[in-house]
Amino acid sequence: MMKPLVIIPARGGSKGVPKKNIKLLNGKPLINYTIEAARNVFEDAVICISTDSVEIKDVVESTLGLKVPFLRPDDLATDNAGTYEVLLHAINFYEQNGYKADTLILLQPTSPFRASMHIEQALKLFSSDIDMVVSVKETKSNPYYVLFEENKEGFLSKSKPSNFTRRQDCPKVWEFNGALYIINIKSLKEKTIGSFEKIVKYVMTEKDSVDIDTMFDWKLCELIIKEDF
Repeated sequence: MMKPLVIIPARGGSKGVPKKNIKLLNGKPLINYTIEAARNVFEDAVICISTDSVEIKDVVESTLGLKVPFLRPDDLATDNAGTYEVLLHAINFYEQNGYKADTLILLQPTSPFRASMHIEQALKLFSSDIDMVVSVKETKSNPYYVLFEENKEGFLSKSKPSNFTRRQDCPKVWEFNGALYIINIKSLKEKTIGSFEKIVKYVMTEKDSVDIDTMFDWKLCELIIKEDF
């Protein structure tokens, strides 16, 4: 039986979209979309909002009634704080309070169209003998076709040398979309996510993969909701 811990990391600072995690998207704080998706799959007791912001904590607790278990320590509240350290801090917090999870579900609050359906489908792909299931989308920036690097002479050359003349003939290449990570906690304690080798993909559509980083992304989400496509 899986012992899950859902972590939704939400920093208070955001340069691209100020206060984006609690900014209203179609009348609802952005982070609430992710919390509601998580609640449809998991009990509140295993859903952890990891934040350094009293304001985010207050919004989550007042609008959804979900208790935020802690505020991050000062060393994890800086612009340079890494996701890896944030995850280990939350895992250790729950272990010290008597709950030892074996599977981490990382949900970024900047993916409003990742729904409970996606979480449930990705969970079915996970097993204890792999490092991670990760959500992806097929990338348009195929390194066999449209990505180039500058060589020593200053000229552009293909990132992955090939003789393909049509995009559709190139091997499919997948891009992490940031929406969903299901991680083996044993693997996470032994190595960083970047060094995982046993990774299984969960494919999402371009729309469901939208990740809000800039105001352009925000406006795109508003348009998608308005036009219902």
